Amino acid sequence: MSLFTVKPIEQLQQEASGEKGLRRVLTATNLVSLGIGAIIGAGIFVFTGQTAANNAGPAIVISFVISGVSCLFAALCYAEFASMIPIAGSAYTYSYATLGEFFAWIIGWDLILEYLFTAPSVAVGWSGLVVSFLKEFGITLPDSLSRAPLEIDQAHLVTNHFLGMTFTHHPMIANGAVMNLPAVIVIALLSVLLILGIKESATFNNVIVVTKVAVILLCIAFALWYVVTHFATAKANWTPFIPENTGEWGKFGWSGILKGSAVIFFAYIGFDAVSTSAQEARNPQRDLPRGILGSLLICTFIFITFSFLMTGMAKYTTMNNDSPVVNAMLAAGAPTWLRILVEVAAILGLSSVCLVMLMGQPRIFFSMANDGLLPRVFTRTHPKFKTPYVTQALTGVLASIIAGTLPLQLLGELVNIGTLFAFIVVAIAIIVLRSKRPELTRPFRTPWVPVIPILCVIGCAAQMYSLPGDTWIRLVVWFAIGLVIYFTYSRHRSKLNNPGAN
Repeated sequence: MSLFTVKPIEQLQQEASGEKGLRRVLTATNLVSLGIGAIIGAGIFVFTGQTAANNAGPAIVISFVISGVSCLFAALCYAEFASMIPIAGSAYTYSYATLGEFFAWIIGWDLILEYLFTAPSVAVGWSGLVVSFLKEFGITLPDSLSRAPLEIDQAHLVTNHFLGMTFTHHPMIANGAVMNLPAVIVIALLSVLLILGIKESATFNNVIVVTKVAVILLCIAFALWYVVTHFATAKANWTPFIPENTGEWGKFGWSGILKGSAVIFFAYIGFDAVSTSAQEARNPQRDLPRGILGSLLICTFIFITFSFLMTGMAKYTTMNNDSPVVNAMLAAGAPTWLRILVEVAAILGLSSVCLVMLMGQPRIFFSMANDGLLPRVFTRTHPKFKTPYVTQALTGVLASIIAGTLPLQLLGELVNIGTLFAFIVVAIAIIVLRSKRPELTRPFRTPWVPVIPILCVIGCAAQMYSLPGDTWIRLVVWFAIGLVIYFTYSRHRSKLNNPGAN
């Protein structure tokens, strides 16, 4: 059994054209909508303000440009693979076809980290917005049922030594809460919807996407009017555009811009989720690249424009809260109806992000189980709804537990480092496959290979470097657990290395 056995492209393409139990119902419009639904959420409504307040100041717009360019390079690599290998496994499948089974398992395990923690992190952000929104109508949920029982102690630093390196981080402490109940409820409801059908879920997502994009465009129009008519105030809010570094790495200055790009990278996560729906797309070779690149370009324009105007409406120092966009609108004197629309759009926006991320995880399980690396039960699809209901239910249960107990900051950092790692592997895989199999038909070709993939690796690696040391430790521990599972179970069940094992 070889650790680096490569799954033939021809075999993957044959599997993609065969009947695997999933229903091909998604159009190009559905795929673009899924991408937008996954991207526009907590990143723009929550993390933008918090990152401006803590890291980049008004230069948050530069952070968005840095993250956006890195994601564009990654998206171009994803688009080539998605058009060639329209299988639900996303980066896991691409790695299997280029780098071999061992690397495929590593990236598959990494994707489980990304998707399993993205949905809970979005659900926690959703919970905060809902609790704040209900308070405006006199409905107050007790803290014991609306916050995670574990939180990060920002007042104390702990020093740890790991692999000869020294890391300082804020410890986790218990706060007496029971669970974040709203976060648990939204994951449970969306999981049920996803089990009922991908077409129904896509339709639900389309309605939400149209609504939240319309509201964001209204916000941009109001913010533009405010900046033009109150230019002196906006100019004061933008000054200094790059606040002076406080002496701590990542606290303003250019280090803050880079740290900000790594933090708000969370905002862009989602376009890669489009590739997980490959086996449910009607014309994957044509439509997957459109869905991936189209959704990313639309959202990048919105992010850059929105973040620039938002820091013009209110001073960045006032944005370190759960509802920075709403507070910026308040500072600018926005009408009540528009502020309420923003809150509703934010809640709906996070709902669609959570929906798409909950959709991606079971399809990763599905592909890995088809290859024998996970139990066969993970390949079961519902006889009526044609959805991977076993893994969808499992994902819902695990995500609910995580969302109900862990704080948003911890979840966001884990998601970011996992996703950045996946992008690096996909970029390397593009270079490898171009070298090994130049003759393959590529309906979409990543331009300027190897320049684009190399720039992707550099950009993502720089953002990974800027993340806290304890996040790296958690990533190493996660991979260690994955390696134990691979060498004790998956390697011996692999269909490619053991044709009769499963």
